[in-house]
Amino acid sequence: MLLHDTALIYGRYIRQSLRSRFALLFGVLTPLLYLLFFGPLLTDLPLGGRGSSWQVLVPGLLLQLGLFGALFAGFTVIIEKGQGVVERMRVTPVSRLALLLGRVLRDATVFVFQAVLLVLAALVMGLRAPLAGVLVGFAFVALLTVSLASVSYALGMKVRSPQEFGPLINTVSMPSMLLSGLMLPMTLAPAWLDVLSHFVPFRYLVDAVRDAYVGDYTSAHMLYGALVAVGFTALAVTAGTRVFRTAGS
Repeated sequence: MLLHDTALIYGRYIRQSLRSRFALLFGVLTPLLYLLFFGPLLTDLPLGGRGSSWQVLVPGLLLQLGLFGALFAGFTVIIEKGQGVVERMRVTPVSRLALLLGRVLRDATVFVFQAVLLVLAALVMGLRAPLAGVLVGFAFVALLTVSLASVSYALGMKVRSPQEFGPLINTVSMPSMLLSGLMLPMTLAPAWLDVLSHFVPFRYLVDAVRDAYVGDYTSAHMLYGALVAVGFTALAVTAGTRVFRTAGS
């Protein structure tokens, strides 16, 4: 029943996404602009990491796509609460876990699709990375999306209006982007900032994907990144499901 319910909710939301093709394409616009205008500035610069500048920049942009896109996913559930959609779903026998999973799996599908477009553009511009490393990067994007979208939907169920939700998400997203080394490796930062960045879980994901893009799949970064991604996803989905079960009851 869980699989059936999840497929039902997933189908509803993926059809909504397919009807809004412009949103699918414009969602990748910001990382693509970074790629086009920021990438050439880094070419041949010593960035403190292995591989080319593209192998440093593109993994960060992939996770930036998941970070910002998934964190703002909760806006949709705020709108649905106001329209009574959430309450109508909750009075049905559909699993509360399915109510969350259907949504976050739709988000993961959308952002992995956008990640594929971003990597294709990067390949045209000069990125060279092993296929296995590229696929590992997509897997991390999917896990990051599922975890952050779960947190975002849970927050969306708790707050009363978009005016409360937006500043809260901005407070989380900007420091996370700066301290996780999405744009540049934190090894270039002062020592105190590098130490501080280790308390931001997204840094471990960024380091893992950068190792994957140079073909290193057995490094400590890869292990830590996988553990953080899987653990954070499990905690976020559990917390999100609890909120969907109890919020407003």
